[in-house]
Amino acid sequence: MQITINNRPETIDMDTITFSELIKYKNYSFKMLVTKLNGKLVKKEDRDHILINEGDNVSVIHLISGG
Repeated sequence: MQITINNRPETIDMDTITFSELIKYKNYSFKMLVTKLNGKLVKKEDRDHILINEGDNVSVIHLISGG
């Protein structure tokens, strides 16, 4: 399937994938992630249920804290 992740076209070898599966597939290991699907915020507790489909626009942004 073709999707856009962080403004870059990507090909994923699945028909559908959940946000949680995508995070594992892409090896995103940061603890604090902001996730969006087609511009809408996806809460952490919803990542196991929200499906990403062909043509979707995905944003995965990691937050860094410090001082």
